[in-house]
Amino acid sequence: MESNVAELIAERLDTMPAGERRAAQTLVANYPLIGLKTVADFSQQAGVSSPTILRFVARLGFHNYAEFQAALQDELAAQLQSPASRTYAASSRGKGAISPLLEATLDNLRETFRHISDRQLEDIAACLAERRGHMFLIGGRFTDPLARYTAAHLAIIRPNVFHLAGQESMWRDRLIDMDKHDVILIFDIRRYQDSLLRFAEKAHQRGVAIVLITDQWLSPIARFAKHVVAGRTAMPSAWDSSVALFTIAESLIDAVTRRLETEGARRIREMEGLR
Repeated sequence: MESNVAELIAERLDTMPAGERRAAQTLVANYPLIGLKTVADFSQQAGVSSPTILRFVARLGFHNYAEFQAALQDELAAQLQSPASRTYAASSRGKGAISPLLEATLDNLRETFRHISDRQLEDIAACLAERRGHMFLIGGRFTDPLARYTAAHLAIIRPNVFHLAGQESMWRDRLIDMDKHDVILIFDIRRYQDSLLRFAEKAHQRGVAIVLITDQWLSPIARFAKHVVAGRTAMPSAWDSSVALFTIAESLIDAVTRRLETEGARRIREMEGLR
């Protein structure tokens, strides 16, 4: 399975000079639309020269800007697909074909973690392990169970962990208590939830650090996120898979647990004593 543009950026960001890194960060924050504009428009928004944009595109492995834009256009078309548009492709697989689903799931896991570095996971774990502030977790229609699962684990090993549930108005009410010491972990996949985007923007305005776990096409919340992790979700099915996102969540739970080993052990002992 070929890497998409966001994954290529994640792979090569550490090797980019400062100008190309600014181009990459601008694209991720406005993914993929800024890349569909002219080189001049892209360079102006990134604050770099047009030749820098072309060098950035070449570093990603594209022969020219047109090829780069064609790849983004294909991704945009995939991003906008609904389950209804994927039903026919899934039905052509044949009945009882479990093997293609299993192979796609394993491939999603391999490709996801091929594009995520240990350093990236450790940086996010450090952010989530910071105990000066509060941690909030939230997800969309199909990803909120991942937020709830992650919150249940992290609440055991560190204080002030809250899963945001219920209606959007209830989330907004919690914003009054959020500031620059806090972090929000958000799960959001295609077709991205507008209410989560509005909430993330308000939280960002209050200085809250946002960690986004999303799919390979990148939720628009990426423009407000301090950290973005993209997992593969596409399947030969009418439905996307959250297996890779779940594994990312479990990897972060493990990394935070190791960082807070002493305090986490103390909290677990104290909890057991209260039961």
